Amino acid sequence: MKSHFEISVQGRVQGVGYRYFVKARALELNLKGFVRNSRDGGVLIEAEGERADLDVFLDYLKIGPALARVDHVEVSRAEFSGSFEDFVIRH
Repeated sequence: MKSHFEISVQGRVQGVGYRYFVKARALELNLKGFVRNSRDGGVLIEAEGERADLDVFLDYLKIGPALARVDHVEVSRAEFSGSFEDFVIRH
């Protein structure tokens, strides 16, 4: 079943390659959406795909790349929209 997740990640996640890590994991899992830095120092992600793949994606997000420190991951689930063509990094 396809789902849509809106995810906020807090911690040391800017300036450590976190967005590139997120994009690589999303592409591995065939997810669509985007990742971008937020003004509060965190990272915001919207991702769509199969629910099982999104659950695996969340596990990756809680770990992050080697230089990151993930303190908190908040997830909101929404209806699948199918509005994304690929997974991109937004600036």
